[in-house]
Amino acid sequence: QLQLVESGGGLVQPGGSLRLSCAASGFTFDSYNNYNIGWFRQAPGKEREAVSCISGGEGTTYYKDSVKGRFTISRDNAKETVYLQMNSLNSEDTAVYYCGATKGPLYCGSVWKRIQWYWGQGTQVTVSS
Repeated sequence: QLQLVESGGGLVQPGGSLRLSCAASGFTFDSYNNYNIGWFRQAPGKEREAVSCISGGEGTTYYKDSVKGRFTISRDNAKETVYLQMNSLNSEDTAVYYCGATKGPLYCGSVWKRIQWYWGQGTQVTVSS
């Protein structure tokens, strides 16, 4: 059973930084490198949205426009972990952040709902002074 565990959330002041981690386990009959990993967020009263994704294999990346230049996604296949470095945080980044995993073509951005994802439990990020 594939499991994802997020960590690294917390309270940070505007302009600050956080690094989120998504640790995966349960790849008994498969390779972690075959999976695309995405970071999503959901603010109160809003729909879940894709923030950034990284593909298995070549490591192709996607970023939501509003986080380009501020967030960086990376993966360490040996540790089966994906990171999201978040810099220059602002109040609009406040949300519960979830990581998701899926195989096949990388569906991210506005089309992420076309496929099924495995989900973690989420980690809260609050940007406030």
